[in-house]
Amino acid sequence: MWCLELLIPLLLIINANCQWNIWLPRDISAMTNSCVVIPCSFMYPSGIRPARGVHGIWYFGQPYPQLFPPVVFKSLTDVVHESYKGRTKLLGDLNQRNCTLLIGNVGTEHSGRYYFRADIGGANKYSYPDYAELKVLDQPNIDIPEEIVSDESLELTCYAPDNCPDMTPEIQWMYTDYLPDPVFSAEYTEESNTAVISNTLTFTPRPMHNGQLLGCRVYFPNTTLVYERLISLDVKYSPRSVWVNVSSEVMEGSSVTLHCEVDSNPSPRVAWLFEGQEVLWDTASNISISLDDVTPENEGIYTCVGDNGYGMMNTSLYLAVKYPPREPVVNDSMTVVQGSSLALHCNTMGSPAPTLTWLKDGELAGSITAGELSVLEIMDITPQQTGQYRCLAENEHGRTSASLNITVEYAPVFLEESKCTVVREGVQCVCVAVGNPEPTIEFYLPDLNITINETDGRFNFYTHTDGHTSTAMIKLREKGERADNNGPAVNVHCSMYNIYGRESVLLELQQEKKYMMAVIVGTIGGVAVIAFIIAAVRYVGQNNKKENGNPRQDVVLENPALYYSAVKKDKQNLRKKVGEDGDYQPVGSVAGLERQELNYASLEFIGARPREGASGRGDDGSNYTEIKAK
Repeated sequence: MWCLELLIPLLLIINANCQWNIWLPRDISAMTNSCVVIPCSFMYPSGIRPARGVHGIWYFGQPYPQLFPPVVFKSLTDVVHESYKGRTKLLGDLNQRNCTLLIGNVGTEHSGRYYFRADIGGANKYSYPDYAELKVLDQPNIDIPEEIVSDESLELTCYAPDNCPDMTPEIQWMYTDYLPDPVFSAEYTEESNTAVISNTLTFTPRPMHNGQLLGCRVYFPNTTLVYERLISLDVKYSPRSVWVNVSSEVMEGSSVTLHCEVDSNPSPRVAWLFEGQEVLWDTASNISISLDDVTPENEGIYTCVGDNGYGMMNTSLYLAVKYPPREPVVNDSMTVVQGSSLALHCNTMGSPAPTLTWLKDGELAGSITAGELSVLEIMDITPQQTGQYRCLAENEHGRTSASLNITVEYAPVFLEESKCTVVREGVQCVCVAVGNPEPTIEFYLPDLNITINETDGRFNFYTHTDGHTSTAMIKLREKGERADNNGPAVNVHCSMYNIYGRESVLLELQQEKKYMMAVIVGTIGGVAVIAFIIAAVRYVGQNNKKENGNPRQDVVLENPALYYSAVKKDKQNLRKKVGEDGDYQPVGSVAGLERQELNYASLEFIGARPREGASGRGDDGSNYTEIKAK
């Protein structure tokens, strides 16, 4: 059973049944080079009567002598451990059961447990198992909250022991000039006969105070003893800034590194998000993401998010990937019907946005637009709009194009080259038409109620197709009566058709101008040459008459054939002068002249007896000579 003592002024009442017991503070502290008083009171059984007084021993570390602990103090002798020589003094009266001990000029090596052993006399010796643990401090204690949070009020308390009777400490705070409105409050606390003084600093920290140094100084006035302790504030705060690269432009195929730094405490979980999807994260104050061989798919919004449990913050950047236009996507080649409308689409991608240009057969076909889509609208399309349409896409990094073909289908169109012409064999009719699909051509002879096409073998029918142009020709051998003096009577209709329509026209009959001109010029030339020969013969004859003085003298041409050949040669030269080479074919109304003698000339020879008329054929052929001009 433990002894209980009730302290009343000037009166100490002790329980008669008290056993061996002791009271002393479990923990006590002191500053180095100062002193400390360990309060102590002990009890022993009341039936024991000390014969020679009460003695006591203080041990360090162990309470049992057989373990040979260092002796701190011994009342019977002054034999103590080397480290305590001149440092210890018993302040209490052992006979009054007061074992209070003073230790002066303490050092950190004196920190530890202190035990008391009572010697009442004889066999009445007892080592109390309870102890006082001394902590010798070389700097003051600062009570720091487990967590310091930004914008929340903070209290920091600095403690110093006050267990040395002759020395009373004082406390000051250091490095508080940058704190917002600091408040200081001092306090004295005594518990279990040990005393502590304290000074509390109160302020509201900000993120800027994270890592800031604060100091507590303890000093003993009128001494040189000064003790200081510095602390670094660990202020917890949510991310207050998230720094990333500025939005940038990179070329396709290059590499880029995106950096992110987050200012927060503690270090946050930092994550990179691309278009809202997380691609990389780490618990750190910074993180980087590297993109190699960049493609347009890497273009977009990159967001860095920092979250440390106290808050979250994010910052975004836009990464633009520059690249030349992609090959445009255009309509498929198509076939349309004349008069319809269509829209040609050109889609591409490029950065910066390309300019789109429509070309038709190399010529500008529409307005130039900027963007990824261009629409070329063609209203009421005509055959002339058949061709190749190309969409050209270009920007500062390159150019490309794509093309399609537009084919316009339309009903046949009659061309003015269609006509009938008089030729040597009769009449030649040509009909030319253009259309898509290429038209089919037939000839119709209403007078005979006959339709002539390539399946009809009774006529000389010829047809040819070149692209969308069809040409058909027939040759008619006219055997009937002439409609007039210029040529045969011809009534020919040309009929052309395809799936989009049919047209029929009456072909106009035309003379072959080149042939007619050749006949006319040839005829005139022949007459002129014969006239020239006659005049030449007459001129020669007259000269002979003058020379001979006999106008009736007969003259015989030595070589009459020379005249014929000269006439023939001059006629040929004349034909060449008017553009004829002699290899023409008679056509039209003069076709029958090929079988006739075209022109005649008479040569009158002197001495010959002319018959009636300027020319003619005698029965014996002796009166005149016939010259035939061919």
